[in-house]
Amino acid sequence: MKTGIYILLLSEICFEFIKAGIKPKFPKKEKENNFLQRNNNISISKEWYHHKNTSKPFEDQGFEDQGLEDFTLHNFTEKTANFGFNLYRKIAMTHDNNVIISPLSVSALMSVYMLAAKGETYRQIVKGLNLHAVKGRVDHQHLPALFRQLICNITKNEEFLLVQGTLSFIQKDFKLKESFLNLSKQYFDMEFMNVDFENLTQAKLLINQHINKRTKGKIPGLFEELDHHNKLVLVDYIVFKGKWVYPFDSKFTEMETFHINKYRSVQVPMMFKSDKINSTFDENLRCTVIKIPYKGNAHMLIVIPEKEGDYISIEDHLTTELVESWLGNMKTRKVDISFPKFKLEQKYKMKKLLYGLGIKKLFTRSADLSHLTDQEYVAVSQVVQKAVIEVDEEGTEAAVASGSEITAFTVPPVIKVDRPFLFMIFEETFKTLLFIGRVVDPTEM
Repeated sequence: MKTGIYILLLSEICFEFIKAGIKPKFPKKEKENNFLQRNNNISISKEWYHHKNTSKPFEDQGFEDQGLEDFTLHNFTEKTANFGFNLYRKIAMTHDNNVIISPLSVSALMSVYMLAAKGETYRQIVKGLNLHAVKGRVDHQHLPALFRQLICNITKNEEFLLVQGTLSFIQKDFKLKESFLNLSKQYFDMEFMNVDFENLTQAKLLINQHINKRTKGKIPGLFEELDHHNKLVLVDYIVFKGKWVYPFDSKFTEMETFHINKYRSVQVPMMFKSDKINSTFDENLRCTVIKIPYKGNAHMLIVIPEKEGDYISIEDHLTTELVESWLGNMKTRKVDISFPKFKLEQKYKMKKLLYGLGIKKLFTRSADLSHLTDQEYVAVSQVVQKAVIEVDEEGTEAAVASGSEITAFTVPPVIKVDRPFLFMIFEETFKTLLFIGRVVDPTEM
């Protein structure tokens, strides 16, 4: 049985003056012709263009001398994980049902905008991602270089299959700066394709077809509508396939009761195994935390509140420090564990959420994206993430309280996950938060 997580994140860049009725100011004609127009081999509907990298590799740009020793990948992933917890809280506050997001995917797309943005627009992105500790110490390429290092280190793990990529759909007459094309290819291996947003039906079909292909058919129709004002659509995708180190035996899976709240319950296929499990109990937040390992140095962390509905108070306290406390206090014990099979599919518009985290100018007419293009009044109109996760006996295959008192004592010999719970998927080497979510009702997508 196939299982997995598929994450898709996209953003749309529009000319804001078209909607606002502001008279545009077009830049002077460049000495060189448009980069995309110079490449006659581009097919609007058939070919991706892999831009030749004319920049120096980031390893040769002296980043080791610009703060990498002080601001390491571990610092980077810790801070982006806290960004992930902040973003998750914003979503959780407005949704009382199932949740699944990938902070890594959002961070990747925002890192692309770091290459495009200047001034206050850039500073807000850095601060929103919780990376302002290095603000002003290094150039704009330092943080994308760290992200590139992180992805390269994670994706080279053969047992732990994680595929990440960035796609760019460009209006055929929209000029991007060659420096942005070079750097986005260098750090994000970005692929470029020309489309005609004036023909919305064809553009939507084309983009959805390529997204469907990249996510192995798990996200066939992300775009329900497009705007003919669009000039650039950036898409970040993550496909994760994780296999449990010790799988559940499907012959023990039975239909059992899952208590959504005091008044409602559903029947779900409940997996079962008797195994040695790393676990702890948080005396302060009154929750059991268990760790189920994947092959390839990754794990799923499952947080089970003592009472139904108490997951909300746990969400309020989520930080990397709290997770480190849980992991540090875990003991290995032989337990009987029952865990529901589930599949979630969620789609979120991120504009208001990112705005609430301080990333504001990026979405306004005053956005400074002058590293992206010379054309004025360009802003990001929306950021959307769609995620699908499926967990079963074999594993997971996917496409999108600081200061707590922690006590590690003997957990019950039986751990039954039969009420709403939180889950996180971490890559362990760099402690990277890949996915975070909440399961309130395992029977609902």
